[in-house]
Amino acid sequence: MPRLGNVLAPHDRLYFELFERAGKNMHQATTLLDQLLSEYPDHKELAAEILDCEHEGDHIVHDIYQRLNQTFVTPFDREDILSLASAVDDVVDYTEEVADYLGLYRIEAPTDQSLALARVLKAATAHLAEAMPRLRGFRDLSEQTIEVHRLENEGDRIVREAVASLFDGGIDPMVVIRWKDLYERLEAAIDATERVANVLESIVIKNS
Repeated sequence: MPRLGNVLAPHDRLYFELFERAGKNMHQATTLLDQLLSEYPDHKELAAEILDCEHEGDHIVHDIYQRLNQTFVTPFDREDILSLASAVDDVVDYTEEVADYLGLYRIEAPTDQSLALARVLKAATAHLAEAMPRLRGFRDLSEQTIEVHRLENEGDRIVREAVASLFDGGIDPMVVIRWKDLYERLEAAIDATERVANVLESIVIKNS
């Protein structure tokens, strides 16, 4: 018996195309953030490009919601479509917040931990962008999701060390508050990548 994802009408397959676009956009945003932090404070204009990614992500989510309101048959559960769209959107939103706060908080230079967290975030979204096309046939994507889970654990470790270091050197309290805020948003973005991985795993299990 053919899989549902292979027998849907072409217009219903647009869900897969939208999620592939969302995955690429998410990875683009985190790649730009990694570059922004690595070269900070040079090339601050990259923050505007990250904002463009955030707007693109909003457009994709809007298209997904609009399609859900117009169609009855979907390639997988409507609840999973909503959860996946929301989780991907969260990654991009938190990524954009980090870029925005760098300017608002007048950060002079990145910390080693912020650079490490940006690399973790970029790597996690690379695996998710690679996993998205595998939804079309509900193919195994455990290789990608396992890596995302590993990276999320690594991110947790880095955040704990980063926050501890803020209170271990007589740093200006205002600097502590600003960097703690930034670390929390980086952590939130990485946590959101794990939510994306969890939803992807659930979709494949339900439809395989």
